[in-house]
Order: sequence, then C-alpha cells, then structure tokens
Amino acid sequence: MSRPTRTPMRVCTRGYGLVAVLVLVALASAALSVTAQSWADAARREKEQQLLRVGALYVQALERYRRSSPGTDKRLPQELEELLMDQRFVGTVRHMRRLYPDPVGATGRWAVVRGEDGRVRGVQSLSEETPLIAGAVRRPGLLLQPAQRYSDWKFVVDSEK
Repeated sequence: MSRPTRTPMRVCTRGYGLVAVLVLVALASAALSVTAQSWADAARREKEQQLLRVGALYVQALERYRRSSPGTDKRLPQELEELLMDQRFVGTVRHMRRLYPDPVGATGRWAVVRGEDGRVRGVQSLSEETPLIAGAVRRPGLLLQPAQRYSDWKFVVDSEK
C-alpha cells in the first residue's frame, strides 16, 4: 500500500509574506506623506514669521532714517539703498546692515511703497500666496490688516509722525 503524499506547510503559506511587505510599504508611505505635509506647513509658517520680522525691520529702519534727519525737515529716503549708508552725515551711519530679501516671494524682491512725494514709505511682498494668519497682525510698531494675499500686507511707516 502506498502512502498519500503530503504537501509541506510552506507551500500553503506562500505569498502571504509578499502581501505583508506590501501592506508595510503602504503604511510607511502614508506616514511619510503626513510627515512631509507637516514639515511643509512648518516651513511655510516659519517663512511667514520671517516675513513679519523682516518687514518690521524695514519699518524700524525707515523710521530711524526719518528721525535722524538733520534739521526740522524729517524726510524718508529716495531709495532703499540709502538705509545701508546714510550719506547725509560726515561719518558712516547705517540704519540696516543689508537689504533683506522677501522670504515668501519667488524672486526675493520687494515692491517698494512710495509716498505722494516719491519717497520710500515701506515695502510689500510680491507673493500671491494666502497667509496662514487669518486675522490682523499686531506687533510692536506694526499693525497689518487681515489679508487675502501676502502682497496685501504693506510694511509702511506711520505718515503722521
């Protein structure tokens, strides 16, 4: 009499390892996509905060330029470069160390906001992206109204001073 041949247990479980590996790869991909989105949001939030910080620096430098004007005629500069080296004095006077780029704009260039007399009153971003901050922004020496785009925020000195 002959014995019936048995198939080994290994043969019946073949393919489950591949399915398990595919499930693990899918879970890892989902976790990485969530993490990548979180990192992208954090980077965008950081750029927005840097925009507010640099914009406030421009406002402070312009105000310092105007306050330090000799005599009673307190004027703003004709160009942003005058903030780097103020030629109105005998010694070297710097109101900014360098002209900082726009952190959220694609080119890094600012749009210059000019007053009625043609002098620089402030800067604004050229970015058309939507800000993460939905409401008004209040910082020392800076008040920005709610905006639909970064380009709606204008970092300007108070004209009444």
